[in-house]
Amino acid sequence: MEFITSAFGLGGGLLGYLIPFIFVLSIVVFFHELGHFAVARFFNVKVLTFSVGFGPEIFGWNDKHGTRWKVAWVPLGGYVKFAGDEGAASTPDNDAMESMSESERDQAFHLKPVGQRAAIVAAGPIANFLLAIVIFACLFTFIGRAVTAPVVDEVRPDSAAQVAGFEPGDLIVSIDGRDIDSFSDMQRIVSGSAGRTLTIVVERGEELVTLTAVPDYREITDRFGNTTRVGLLGISRSTTAENVVVERYDPLTSIAEGTGEVVFVITRTMSYLGGVISGRESADQLGGPIRIAQMSGQVATLGLDALLQLAAILSVSIGLINLFPIPMLDGGHLVYYAIEAVRGRPLSERTQQMGFRFGLAMVLMLMVFATWNDLTQLL
Repeated sequence: MEFITSAFGLGGGLLGYLIPFIFVLSIVVFFHELGHFAVARFFNVKVLTFSVGFGPEIFGWNDKHGTRWKVAWVPLGGYVKFAGDEGAASTPDNDAMESMSESERDQAFHLKPVGQRAAIVAAGPIANFLLAIVIFACLFTFIGRAVTAPVVDEVRPDSAAQVAGFEPGDLIVSIDGRDIDSFSDMQRIVSGSAGRTLTIVVERGEELVTLTAVPDYREITDRFGNTTRVGLLGISRSTTAENVVVERYDPLTSIAEGTGEVVFVITRTMSYLGGVISGRESADQLGGPIRIAQMSGQVATLGLDALLQLAAILSVSIGLINLFPIPMLDGGHLVYYAIEAVRGRPLSERTQQMGFRFGLAMVLMLMVFATWNDLTQLL
């Protein structure tokens, strides 16, 4: 993010990580809460507070509808507080609602029909997905995407590719029936398929050859020294200027491509989490705010487009995490509303409070675990 580092004289250090981190996370949080806010206003729910960040207010203002818009000191999230909420977690304040006038009750979130409440809650994650699609679409339209043809230039000795029978010059046509248009398409599938048998069709000369390969599970290190474990075949492609083409798409195609990127991030994330639960993947790849800050600072050195791409990926991840069925998160609220729709009445106040306490404990444990992973990576 050259314009930020130049403006503040940052070449590294704490501020070199902190400013890009706040920039990225604030965008993602703002649009998440804006989704809640916009749909709430559509259904005539009074919004008391729109906060980016937690804790004491740095600055803010009141709009003509009585909403307090503010920026707070702790940039690790945000919230929208509706009329009838007890706090930022949107738990109902039954005592306050009982003392409301008729006009105030008409604008209370918890007294709206269950379908409207569900729509308001779901709007936050949906806004995150839409934001990511828009960012990806703008990048594909105005900057373009670097595309390298899926041609094998080198087969590493003793690799999965050599065992499978790959040869230099092979053009990868499809993997498990999915068409491959670029080398990155192949890498995406292979990286999430360690230990799984893949059926790969290559064009060799004038004929199609079907190969069977099992990607190895290997550690790779990026340019910043970060290590990740992914599936690898052991083939490479030259990235010289004549092999790389920058493709720009028209707006409609860019939206379709952006949607595809969002779907990829969701499926890859769910596949990884499924691997963690089944024991196939290590949970040490789960990161928290420290790792996000580190990545933001590193990516910022590559330019604004790279930082926006990180913001899009983070937006998808936050939207997806918020849909997990954990009380305190949007997904937990949606589970409550689904039960209410089936039963015809909400769960008891005591049951909901127990669920929220359990959810808070789960969220705190996940944050502690992710932060511990971050610290072990740094130390």
